[in-house]
Amino acid sequence: AFMESHLPAFKEANPQLEVDTEMIRGQHPHLKAFYKNHNDRVVCVKNMDPEEILLHATRLRNALGRKVIKLRTRHVTKHPSVQGTWTTALKY
Repeated sequence: AFMESHLPAFKEANPQLEVDTEMIRGQHPHLKAFYKNHNDRVVCVKNMDPEEILLHATRLRNALGRKVIKLRTRHVTKHPSVQGTWTTALKY
């Protein structure tokens, strides 16, 4: 249903993208994005509505293609506490 209703409009709205469709029997449907920095992302769209698939396609289009990196600290703040991080292991 997505390929018939939403994909043609998505192609016309984004002429900078190369959109290929391929029918592979025995595999779940998925969206695959290839970026200029040679990274790729795959999103499984099994049992999703056409609107949800369009949302995932838009997110793949807006992404930069960088790998996800983990932050070094548990929390990020502009004003770190002078007293330190609160824990339940503190005793009076």
